[in-house]
Amino acid sequence: MLGLDACELGAQLLELLRLALCARVLLTDKGGGQPPPDEVPDEAVPGYRAPGRRSLLEIQQLDPDDESLAKYKRALLGPVPPAVDPSLPNVQVTRLTLMSEQAPGPITMDLTGDLSALKNQVFVLKEGVDYRVKIAFKVHKEIVSGLKCVHHTFRRGLRVDKAVYMVGSYGPSAQEYEFVTPVEEAPRGALVRGSYVVTSFFTDDDRNPHLSWEWGLHICQDWGS
Repeated sequence: MLGLDACELGAQLLELLRLALCARVLLTDKGGGQPPPDEVPDEAVPGYRAPGRRSLLEIQQLDPDDESLAKYKRALLGPVPPAVDPSLPNVQVTRLTLMSEQAPGPITMDLTGDLSALKNQVFVLKEGVDYRVKIAFKVHKEIVSGLKCVHHTFRRGLRVDKAVYMVGSYGPSAQEYEFVTPVEEAPRGALVRGSYVVTSFFTDDDRNPHLSWEWGLHICQDWGS
């Protein structure tokens, strides 16, 4: 029988990680659907109260003699990560890539340098092509829950599109994570061709602002235009 701390840990893991689909359904939407991206998760179930946050180290060290709980933690959290540079952010987004089999090559933006320089770069996307977005990132210190990448697209100062990619929940790792979105089709036609400004955000269920940047997009008839 698990003690009080172990029961609390179980709730903590389910709330923070949301790695198991059934756990997310039980905690955030008993009707079986996903909550809207802008909805606060704790408000999705009336009367539900999120457990207090614990650090990864606290979770790893809780009830060390309980072997069944230790196996559960290893399955969800993996091994204890090595010490990292304290100056690093918990979530570090490194690259965003537009991938299309019809393109001459991947279109990649480096997100580790001067982000203001991206405002002056224009990324070309041919109308009507199928493409995916690949996001590369690292988690250094603590579990992060409900990561998502949000893009607001503007044309002549008016927002014309909003895209939300639900990335998921991750624990610290020495390895870089990669998330690839489903296939989408670029718009086509004379009315959509032209220049756009995209404001992108990388955030999580707690609305932590991990990264935000602005970049230019040009939809044209061909890749070289």
